[in-house]
Amino acid sequence: MAEIKETLERELKLRAGPEFELPELGGEAIEPRVFDSTYHDTRDHRLARHGVTLRYRIENRKGVWQLKLPQGDARLELEAKGTPATPPNEILSLLPAYLRGEPLLPLARLRTKRTGIRAQGAEIVYDEVTVVDQRKIPRSFEELEIELLEGDEKALRRIEKALRRAGAADGETRPKVFQALDLTFEPEAAEPAGDGSGGATLAAELRRQYERLLAHDPGTRLGTDLEELHQFRVATRRLRAFLRAGRELLDSAWAEPLREELRWLGGELGPSRDLDVLIHRLQAEVEKLGDDAPAGRALVEVLERDREALKEQVTDALSSDRYFAILDLLEQPPPLLDSDLTLKQIQAAEHRKLTKAIDDLSPDSPDGQLHEARIKVKRARYAAELRGDDGYVKAAKRLQDVL
Repeated sequence: MAEIKETLERELKLRAGPEFELPELGGEAIEPRVFDSTYHDTRDHRLARHGVTLRYRIENRKGVWQLKLPQGDARLELEAKGTPATPPNEILSLLPAYLRGEPLLPLARLRTKRTGIRAQGAEIVYDEVTVVDQRKIPRSFEELEIELLEGDEKALRRIEKALRRAGAADGETRPKVFQALDLTFEPEAAEPAGDGSGGATLAAELRRQYERLLAHDPGTRLGTDLEELHQFRVATRRLRAFLRAGRELLDSAWAEPLREELRWLGGELGPSRDLDVLIHRLQAEVEKLGDDAPAGRALVEVLERDREALKEQVTDALSSDRYFAILDLLEQPPPLLDSDLTLKQIQAAEHRKLTKAIDDLSPDSPDGQLHEARIKVKRARYAAELRGDDGYVKAAKRLQDVL
């Protein structure tokens, strides 16, 4: 089994303009490097379109597979040893949601000559990249990159400002494989076009949550960052909530079965997430036990073994035909009805139901009635979120805390 090395990268790509000269930033020069990278993707570039990079890099006759996954403003780089022909299973097992049965192909080979400096908690490198293709005249391009090592966001912006004053310009937005193949690039996560109607806004929001689901799928499978599973569940929950809030704008024959399948998916993930939260809370409390801490740690160890079993349940769910069918449905534009109903009207209807539920409460209200009120708050909140009413969303969250 190949061991995976994880690195969280925070980097910024620029382009060296014709007048660019590296400014005095202090620090020291890094050892010049030369490496070959073969980029792998599907024929229709599914990985690159979602901001994912998969390559086999050879440097000093040693090869390694590298997978880069988007993670907010950063990228998670995973490295594993393997043969050049096929990625190791530790890498491949993170990609089923993107690939969905499509084979990976070597699409481009690039040779990079890298020079640079290490200064101010960052590495500033200049790459001369040549596309290696025996059938064509070699093409080349250049990149200027700042990668944070120990610095913070302020350091990154300070270095960027200095480089721009020295003649650096905005970097290429296309992934390297698109540059190598000289292809036009439109990322899947781009804001979907809409006409401003309720249906178009709903379709755009469903697409956003689908992309969010995909983005957190590999991290959920990897299981080293518990926040990934949490964010995956948040996307699942939002999808269900938006499908319900916008149900009068959608073909129910499509939307209702999808909601039920998302309910199933959330149910498969819920026990694992609940146990993650419990373990996290217990770990904090155990350290306060003093002499009794060893007994508390023993309990945590038992729960961590249970977590491993539940992790298999999550992996099984994410490897099932039911899950891939959900992704296939979400990937396509939703079937919208011809309706004049607005998101404002949808939100108003949910607000009226919430108001009635709150008015009916009393200090002696039973738990069941309180539970129903919480449900009404949640539904009104998601209707407001769908419409983009941030003030209402904040107020609804405060009310949820009270209830």
